Amino acid sequence: MKHLFKNKIAYCYLSATLFLFFAGILGILVGSTRVDLWELFSKGAPSETTLRILVYVRLPRVLGSLFCGAALAISGAVIQGVLSNPLASPSLIGVNAGAGLAVTLCSAFGLLSGWSLSMSAFLGAFGAAMLVSLGAKAWGASRGTVILMGVALNALLGAVSDTIITFSPEISITNSHFKVGDFSGVTYPRLLPVAIIILVSMLILFTLSNALDVLTLGELNAQGLGMNTAAMRVIFLLLAALLAGSAVSLAGLLSFVGLLVPHAVRKLASPAACHLLPLSALFGGGFVTLCDTLARVAFAPYELPVGIIMAFLGAPFFLMILIRRKGGYAHD
Repeated sequence: MKHLFKNKIAYCYLSATLFLFFAGILGILVGSTRVDLWELFSKGAPSETTLRILVYVRLPRVLGSLFCGAALAISGAVIQGVLSNPLASPSLIGVNAGAGLAVTLCSAFGLLSGWSLSMSAFLGAFGAAMLVSLGAKAWGASRGTVILMGVALNALLGAVSDTIITFSPEISITNSHFKVGDFSGVTYPRLLPVAIIILVSMLILFTLSNALDVLTLGELNAQGLGMNTAAMRVIFLLLAALLAGSAVSLAGLLSFVGLLVPHAVRKLASPAACHLLPLSALFGGGFVTLCDTLARVAFAPYELPVGIIMAFLGAPFFLMILIRRKGGYAHD
């Protein structure tokens, strides 16, 4: 059995790596402007126009989608573990909405640098995550109630953001794409701080994978094994908020990545965090990049925000989970 399990995990890592590589190459080469592969690989240096498109338009966009997809997928996996709820994700429990409100406030005050947006989005995401976590613990909320709390928090934070936009109409032009998620405005200066924060947060979480497994055993079991559950919960939510907030500051309110990808990885590979987190990063990055490429070419020369494609894919998946769990309350 161990040999079969190791082979299964190895195949999953290989598949995830190939998927990520394929999605990245496809995202760079495919778009509304045709790039001739023969020109790239057989005729020496490509033309200046082709080179500019690849290096300054498509490459930062693909890198942004890879980083954001990985960040949201890992953030979803961590939040599901901390809340012991497989239906939890950054977009469903208000984490993304908290980050979105912070970005809206930054835009209203003209704080548009990459570091300002990233750190403000983190504070908003962390505040929302802690509010849901502490509320669930204080009120003894069931798994289904946690999701309803998140839905209510999403609505409240969204209403506050809309109120700010009403009094600051100059930021409404960019807000429409921000609300559904979009990578068209990604540049290297905006990408750099986000990439650094995401990489550092992921590396820390990889080293804490064993602690996450212990925390998912439940409060009493984790305390019996000597864990300070309150401190570890805050640490994990902080790192999850860093990941989600950074992704939101760059790409907007991308939905369902943090729900769909970790859930699929648990089914395909393993619920153990040492495999769940890196595999979620690989599949999440590839999934978002592939969705962004589809959004660019499906109705070319018109371009859809990537969040619309992800909503079409994610909403049926979420409904399927709800139906299988009989509304999410069957195992509370």
